[in-house]
Amino acid sequence: MSWLGAICIITACTWAGFEIAKKLTERPKQLRQLKIALQSFEAEIMYGMSPLPEASRKISKQIPAPLSYLFHFFAEYLRKGESTVPNAWSKSLEETWPYTALQLEEKEVMYQFGTTLGQHEKVQQQKHIRLAMIHLEKEEKEAKETELRYEKMAKSLGFLAGLLLIVIFI
Repeated sequence: MSWLGAICIITACTWAGFEIAKKLTERPKQLRQLKIALQSFEAEIMYGMSPLPEASRKISKQIPAPLSYLFHFFAEYLRKGESTVPNAWSKSLEETWPYTALQLEEKEVMYQFGTTLGQHEKVQQQKHIRLAMIHLEKEEKEAKETELRYEKMAKSLGFLAGLLLIVIFI
């Protein structure tokens, strides 16, 4: 019976380590997807002449979940007549963020970007989109460095923590 408990402890701790490593791996990938989404958003606004709800709906179909939820919820809030565009954007961020691997720094960049949505003419809006993309580029580089530095360590520490718990319980 004690062997079964030891196997359960090692399995649970190893799984926890792999989940932490998965978040580290997903973050740069989702940042890349977010930058692509913003580029598409820029193209829809500048060249496609699409209104915000339509542009958001198109983008939500182009990018994978969970980031597609951000643009889907944003389009839905706008369609329902949310009081302001920035308010609809911040509500969408709050609903979507727990499902992403992104951190507070990226959330702040996206929140600040959302406060400018629908407030300026096209050229100014394009500048705000590009500024957000520059900030996300910086965060992506940092996320890649963090992934390279800590991914293997998280996996190993999960397993080793399981072994440590087993030794302590013996």
